Amino acid sequence: MTIRNRLLKAHPATMVLAGFLSAILMGALMLKLPLSTHGGSLPFMDALFTATSAVCVTGLVVVDTGSFFTTFGQGVILALIEIGGLGVMTISVLLFQWIGVGISMRQRMAMQDLFAHTPRKDILSLTKSVVILTLTAEALGTILLTLCFYKEFPFQRAIFLALFHSVSAFCNAGFGLFPDNLMRYNDDVLLNTVICSLIVVGGIGFPVLYDLQSWFLRRCRGATARLSIQTKVVLLISLLLIIGGALMFAWLEHSFQPGPPLLHGLLTALFQSISCRTAGFNTVDIAALREATLALMIFLMLVGASPGSCGGGLKTTTLAILFGFSVSRLAGKRRVNMFKKSIPAETITRSISLVMISMGIIVTTLFMLLIGDTFQPAAISRPYGAFLPYLFETVSAFGTVGLSMGATAWLGTWGKSWIIFMMIIGRVGVLTFAYIIAGAGALRGIEYSEENLMIG
Repeated sequence: MTIRNRLLKAHPATMVLAGFLSAILMGALMLKLPLSTHGGSLPFMDALFTATSAVCVTGLVVVDTGSFFTTFGQGVILALIEIGGLGVMTISVLLFQWIGVGISMRQRMAMQDLFAHTPRKDILSLTKSVVILTLTAEALGTILLTLCFYKEFPFQRAIFLALFHSVSAFCNAGFGLFPDNLMRYNDDVLLNTVICSLIVVGGIGFPVLYDLQSWFLRRCRGATARLSIQTKVVLLISLLLIIGGALMFAWLEHSFQPGPPLLHGLLTALFQSISCRTAGFNTVDIAALREATLALMIFLMLVGASPGSCGGGLKTTTLAILFGFSVSRLAGKRRVNMFKKSIPAETITRSISLVMISMGIIVTTLFMLLIGDTFQPAAISRPYGAFLPYLFETVSAFGTVGLSMGATAWLGTWGKSWIIFMMIIGRVGVLTFAYIIAGAGALRGIEYSEENLMIG
């Protein structure tokens, strides 16, 4: 059987994974070109790490993006971010349509899994809307950010900086071209507002954006319109996490100060609350934050973005389902209801499985990183240990966030390999990986007589 025939018969989950791996490999080879770097070639492991971080829209880096890579290399990273943000299947489908090649049923199924929570006949129309919305948001962000950067950079450089950070923000990638990320702009109201807006729009998910667009157009025509439960849950949980995270961050770090610094404190707290769930930009020194604040950020990174978005993590809907499930069981109710709708039992089971498998993967990866760290001579010079930094790094990779306490610099080939593994899982999805490994067969298995166990 030829490779083409294998791809045509492959399950959509396998096609998505193969697409991301192919993009990562091509990106790594391009980043190794002398044209991509200043003063020498990048080691293959570092090129692979950077390409994975870009395609998986994570933002973890082993070298400074702005100074180590040339404009060509930065352009390669920008292209990889866009490919990873939109998804390889999205770009492939649109390319096939453009050159007149038919779209297979498996490709339609892949797009269905990426962008829709219920079966749709207009999946190709939804895909086109996703691309148009993405390009529109990134273009608007580029224009506004150019106004920020033009104050201190030549016009052409300001446009490139604006384009790079706009795409990186909308795709929730967190790549920046400044050594301190965005710490130098922590009091720039316009830049903070634009970056935060792009992160939120890119992180709530394309299905939600499409649903909001359809709802708005129908209301403008005077037709009856209602939002799906997916949209309602995502908007509610996202709002609660953003506001709650900002208030907690401000309280833990005492960001709210009397007098002129109040606006600065508000900007800092709000920016980190939004960014640490999906994007990875930072306007404060992460390593200098208190441990309680870092624990809060780990929780936000673990939750991550929303389904069908550019971000990773457990997703906001999973958090909502688990909370609803716990409340319903404590109240003695059999069904989980949200917004006068009952959630299918299969969805609840998948959510619980997602959390359990994710916790297992995170713990395993953390353990492997700690094992590798014990054999490094530099480990003895870290009096506070590596547990918290490595936990932060692992969850950041899983949530495709990109924030770091500095542990990336400690990683050798062993550690980088595990973080690469986590970034790929975080972007493609835990359940997608589980499906590829276990297969599609939902076997009923052998049933024996029941016997109870004590729990709790």
